[in-house]
Amino acid sequence: MKFFIFGHPNLLGTHRNTFEFTKESSLTKEGDCIIGVNCDFSSDELRATIAKFNRLKIKISSKQLTEEITCDVNKDFSDEHEIVIRKTGFLSKRTLGINADKAAKDLSRELIRNIKESNGEVEIIGA
Repeated sequence: MKFFIFGHPNLLGTHRNTFEFTKESSLTKEGDCIIGVNCDFSSDELRATIAKFNRLKIKISSKQLTEEITCDVNKDFSDEHEIVIRKTGFLSKRTLGINADKAAKDLSRELIRNIKESNGEVEIIGA
């Protein structure tokens, strides 16, 4: 499944344990885990994808740069507005992935700048 994310002037991408995509359009600098706003993901499509797999590969791309993140699936994910990926094992309805190999601070600063200034594409693939 694929969806698009958009930048925001307050996008920092510096959180040490998580990253997040949100359908919200506003962002404060306290939201340092958020790396995409105005996301157009389909919750139904996302749940259908994760029902098939125990691990996911998440590809985040912007302007010819791509980062890949792998994580374990939280089968109880059910949020309609946010997707959170965590390096830890903490679970909530907003948590799509746990035990991820990267958080916001681990992503390329160039990729974060590209998203901040324009937009990006996210692809979620079962692994």
